[in-house]
Amino acid sequence: MAFVGKRLKKAYTGVNRDKAISLTDAVKLIKAGATAKFDETIEVAMNLGIDPRHADQNVRGVVQMPNGTGKTVRVAVFAKGDKADEAKKAGAEFVGGDDLADQITGGMMDFDRVIAAPDMMMVVGKLGKVLGPRGLMPNPKLGTVTPNVAQAVKDAKGGSVEFRAEKAGIIQAGIGKASFSEEALVGNITAFIQAIAKAKPAGAKGTYIQKISISSTMGPGVKVDPSTVTL
Repeated sequence: MAFVGKRLKKAYTGVNRDKAISLTDAVKLIKAGATAKFDETIEVAMNLGIDPRHADQNVRGVVQMPNGTGKTVRVAVFAKGDKADEAKKAGAEFVGGDDLADQITGGMMDFDRVIAAPDMMMVVGKLGKVLGPRGLMPNPKLGTVTPNVAQAVKDAKGGSVEFRAEKAGIIQAGIGKASFSEEALVGNITAFIQAIAKAKPAGAKGTYIQKISISSTMGPGVKVDPSTVTL
């Protein structure tokens, strides 16, 4: 049997892992149990009634967290001329073209998001084998291929969260920090779930949102009753 420390035992206090409760009550429990020595990330996991192996059942997109994520996001932008200047002013850590591509090919991966102006996709396309497996390849559907690179940089740093269903139809993402207020976390989680609901694919049959749970980095998961979330 795995060893369970005092901190984790305390975190489990009051948590019935088999019972789904309201979102508000779940957030209260998660915050109370997030007692690690660092600011734990609050994560949401959702089981969807889809089969991502079918093209008409893919769920992917991006949603802006109304209260930010509490995470520092480092951005690389492929742009030139005025757009490159705009990206730098917006706060992008890395901006360039072929020179930036060469750095990435050489192993430089000190960024969390990649944004590209449409006219730079010929350059970015060559990095598919490097960026693709890491989920960093720019995509118009995610707003990371756009003529407005400055706004995309601001959105990324302001709290945009990308989501994509895994093979088992599970979506998970970090949406905030334990130090956030209950109201801020409820607002972020609601925005995330609403975005998933709106992204329901035409090929999905039966119950779409099957399970929702939230947890902190070092704490137990708490099931959320989907009916308590405003969609």
